[in-house]
Amino acid sequence: MKLVPYFSVLLLFFLGTQPVLGQEPLRIPIIIDADTANEVDDLFALVRAINTPNFRLLGISSAQFHTSPLASDSTVWESQKINEELVDLMHRKDIPLPLGSNIPLPDMQTPAPSAASHFMIKSAHQMPEGQKLHLVILGPCTNVASALLQDPSILPKIKVSYIGFWHDPKTNAYDKKEFNSRNDPLAVEVLLNSEGLDLDVMTATTCQRLVFDKRQTDRHLKGKGGIADYLVSRWEAYDRWWTKKDPEKRHWIMWDLAIIEALIHPKMAKKSKFATPKENTDRQIGIYTSINVKKMTADFWKNWKPVAK
Repeated sequence: MKLVPYFSVLLLFFLGTQPVLGQEPLRIPIIIDADTANEVDDLFALVRAINTPNFRLLGISSAQFHTSPLASDSTVWESQKINEELVDLMHRKDIPLPLGSNIPLPDMQTPAPSAASHFMIKSAHQMPEGQKLHLVILGPCTNVASALLQDPSILPKIKVSYIGFWHDPKTNAYDKKEFNSRNDPLAVEVLLNSEGLDLDVMTATTCQRLVFDKRQTDRHLKGKGGIADYLVSRWEAYDRWWTKKDPEKRHWIMWDLAIIEALIHPKMAKKSKFATPKENTDRQIGIYTSINVKKMTADFWKNWKPVAK
């Protein structure tokens, strides 16, 4: 019996079952749709998304936020400007930044077309067989809903993760009178009514628990220049109009960062299936019911990098 060939076969079999050294892990193909100029948390979420190797970030689109008392008549351009400044400071001008719609949907059958919605449609159709394009909505649903209305054939090719509305998991009660949802309530209805759409929601009820401390933020960022001081400056300069609590802004809710961290580290969040609201198409959607605030916060600072590599 010749042992050498037999041993060689075993060795080849063993090596064939192991990951190839240096092989790039499968990354999530993702487009992030952000009303970046509306708040502070969007910026932290985008910085984390740009830096993580877990995402294949195909683009960052801009969104409107017309119901804010601070809103101008061109909120989408304000978001676009900050998106451009972010990628510039992080030396990532390779990331496409399609401009979104400056207005919400006129009705539930009519899209508000934009460069962003066209980019989403094109990107969805470019997905390889068996892969879905992840569309992450940090603001109103206008651009994604428009893409679906413009080209319904993308529905099986996309997965949508949305930050919006309030929800009680014990009673499955929905409250759509939440800022993101208010900025385009018809677009929210389009997503909820789209039968077969793979939809997860990080509700405001859940992500409001992710709160950053200003002292900790300053220790990591203040005086470091570039994107670090840009984030600090945004925190300090932004007029937090919706509350009179904490006037010195010692703390900030990082609403949008919660969904980014949950996508990077699914074990840091709990998600369950729930029936849609009674007024919507009867189907099941995913809703995040809890997050590990301590681990998400630690993960952000552990992976903080002033410049993406």
